[in-house]
Amino acid sequence: MDLNRREFIQVTSATAAGLAVSGLGFDLMPVKAHAQMLKTKYAKETTTICCYCAVGCGAIVHTSQRGDGRVINIEGDPDHVINRGALCPKGASIKQLVENENRLIRPMYRAPYSDKWQAVSWDWALENIAKKVKETRDATFETKNSKGQVVNRTTAIASVGSAAMDNEECWTYQAMLRSLGLVYVEHQARI
Repeated sequence: MDLNRREFIQVTSATAAGLAVSGLGFDLMPVKAHAQMLKTKYAKETTTICCYCAVGCGAIVHTSQRGDGRVINIEGDPDHVINRGALCPKGASIKQLVENENRLIRPMYRAPYSDKWQAVSWDWALENIAKKVKETRDATFETKNSKGQVVNRTTAIASVGSAAMDNEECWTYQAMLRSLGLVYVEHQARI
């Protein structure tokens, strides 16, 4: 076999590459591909807005069709004008707001000076919260400030809002708080 230097390097390189590949256990036989069924194939698809900040990124929520309505997947909405399918880490974790084993689903109450929490009914919790708000508002409501100007406010109650509310719910909530005379109305996303 008559080889020049260039041909010798080509043959030895090809042989070395072939030995390296065969030593790694590669099989050159055709492989059958098996497609995996997506868990969202039969899910109900709903668009929503991320609740974490004021940007308003769009998300697609997939819920189970088995009758339990459980959230099985959340992803960015590629057709949304703001985020074009991308979600930040907080937005990607929206599923944990609903599907979380540590999520409280009943109101809990801890009596003054107690070290234990107890589950209470929604009726009891709402009635007691309303009572405390009314008592505090009535005791601290100012109609006029020190200059004699009409202010109609209370500075003894504040609200920090919720990360699980959308813009419309936040507007309704803050309108109710303003009607009570609250001055300190804030939202979790801004803190």
